Amino acid sequence: MAGRNTSWWAHPTRLIIVVYTTAALVGGLLLALPLATEDGKAAADLTTAVFTSTSAVTVTGLAVVDTGTQWSGFGEAVILALIQLGGFGITTFASVFAVLVFRRLGLRARLATQLEQNQMTMGNLRPLVRNIAVFYLCAELLGAVVLTVAFLRAGAGSFGEALWAGVFHSVSAFNNAGFSTFADGLTGFSADVGVLGPVMVLIVVGGIGFPVVLEIFRTGFAARRWSIHTKLTLGATGALLVLGAVGFAAFEWSNPGTLGAMPAPERFLNAAFGSVTPRTAGFNSIDYGAAGPAAQFLTAVLMLIGGGSASAAGGIKVTTFALLAFVILAELRSDPQVNVFGRRISEATQRQAVAVALLGVGSVALGTLAVAATSSAIDLGAVVFEVISAVGTVGLSLGVTAEFEPASQWLLSGLMLLGRLGPVTFGTALVLRRRGVLLRYPEGRPLIG
Repeated sequence: MAGRNTSWWAHPTRLIIVVYTTAALVGGLLLALPLATEDGKAAADLTTAVFTSTSAVTVTGLAVVDTGTQWSGFGEAVILALIQLGGFGITTFASVFAVLVFRRLGLRARLATQLEQNQMTMGNLRPLVRNIAVFYLCAELLGAVVLTVAFLRAGAGSFGEALWAGVFHSVSAFNNAGFSTFADGLTGFSADVGVLGPVMVLIVVGGIGFPVVLEIFRTGFAARRWSIHTKLTLGATGALLVLGAVGFAAFEWSNPGTLGAMPAPERFLNAAFGSVTPRTAGFNSIDYGAAGPAAQFLTAVLMLIGGGSASAAGGIKVTTFALLAFVILAELRSDPQVNVFGRRISEATQRQAVAVALLGVGSVALGTLAVAATSSAIDLGAVVFEVISAVGTVGLSLGVTAEFEPASQWLLSGLMLLGRLGPVTFGTALVLRRRGVLLRYPEGRPLIG
């Protein structure tokens, strides 16, 4: 049809893929400059630069080099900018720019923002985008102030160094990125609740999603007035945080490589941190390579579940996990419908939850197969952990990321993009239907189980 845009990237789902991929490549080129390295002379190789850039823009946190010693101030600033763009959403950021400069939004920008922020309605998008921007700014500024003071009290350098560390870790924590300017992550602050406490708060607030935060601001803490999405998100998040902390403490309490060497109060603190950071934040206050297999498996499960919808967090999302639990419960009870908090869950929503979960698990399985095939010298358990961390955009590592072959690192970069944008977004972009299905076939009932 004349005048109709039929290019491959015209649809918002495809546009998001193009934008994120372009940002990762541009960031990689910037990090490949000699100016981005600490000595300012030897440039980082392209694989390292693109891997780091992709990890930053997808707010993952996996790294093949130490952020604090490899990158210069310019390099760290590039990483911080990519984290902010990736967490806030590049398309949302572009929409904010359009609102401020042009005072209008095109239909494509509206659709892209709606898709990325998981908003099901398009009304009043300008106030929504403004509110998200204000929320991000206020949360990160407050976090930066608190963490700057905490780093100063902890003796983490001069005021300027503490200020940069405070700003960097506030943005990284709130966007669930996991990048740290310290060589050993936050293990040097494992006894400092003044540092770990604010980081945990930023991770949780940034990971539950803006719709939940906005609803709490509007309705207060009266749970009866909350939507089913908010109830599911907060309920599942709270349950997973408690169960994760209890499980992590139980598995690692006597392990001298992790919690065992700490006084009891520090063990509780780091067990709680070990439950919060797999929400896709990726910070570490202990050496996960020294953790036992049970704690590593628990962490992997929490990473796969992830955080809240419409947030910087990755994973299949806690609402998906909680909804599937209710679906299973209804099936076990032989209930004809799935009811949650006095509301009936539609079959379409149930199918979406199943599709997201299976695509997430499938991505981990295929990713593990591909990475294991290209880095056969790495232990399979470590490969699975790193792949889940990449697909869930978490950033936790058993310390083997740098040992992967370059081909595996490129595969992990692709998995991080897949995890950030979501398997459903990729699938929709590739097999998008322009028209609805007009045929309705007779019902079939294959045997299940």
